[in-house]
Amino acid sequence: MAETRPLRADARRNRAKVLAAANEVFAAEGLAVPLDEIARRAGVGAGTVYRHFPTKEALFEAVVTDRIESLTAVGRDELASADVSNPGSTGDAFFRFLDVMVTDAGSKMDLADALTGAGVDLQESTLAVAADLRAVLTELLGRAQSAGTVRADIDLADLHALVIGAVAAERSRAEHRGLAKQVIYDGLRVTAPRPAGS
Repeated sequence: MAETRPLRADARRNRAKVLAAANEVFAAEGLAVPLDEIARRAGVGAGTVYRHFPTKEALFEAVVTDRIESLTAVGRDELASADVSNPGSTGDAFFRFLDVMVTDAGSKMDLADALTGAGVDLQESTLAVAADLRAVLTELLGRAQSAGTVRADIDLADLHALVIGAVAAERSRAEHRGLAKQVIYDGLRVTAPRPAGS
């Protein structure tokens, strides 16, 4: 097995510039942006981009992996900060994290594309990072359900579909931004039973 040598300082700087530019461009415009445009915005040559990321998919994957890792860290912070003896605290932690996910994906087209599977074949490394995110979300959901603050009949697949719907709503109608999220969050909450006939 060949050893991987660490990048030189200038190569690290250039890679960081490319990632920062790609992060910004993919977030604003999605996947349609050519690598040459990302190189231009990063202030490097196209060859530099291709040296670090041989395909647009490889660059996209690096950006999405970074975002998913950041979301997972937020979820872990919510898990750590929630007081499991306080049902309200576990429910609040779940909804805060859900809100971060929907808001982040709604404002960043690349993450939304990844969440909705827009024709991108994610590699095992990204899938492993996504599995970590699912594990954190599963634990937050389970805790909130055990505490009685989130409906028990919702599973991760349901939640995934609801997040995709909320993200689509966040991206499509600026004048109603937040409304779909609130409707979904209200639907997830356990509420007192309504009297018969009401």
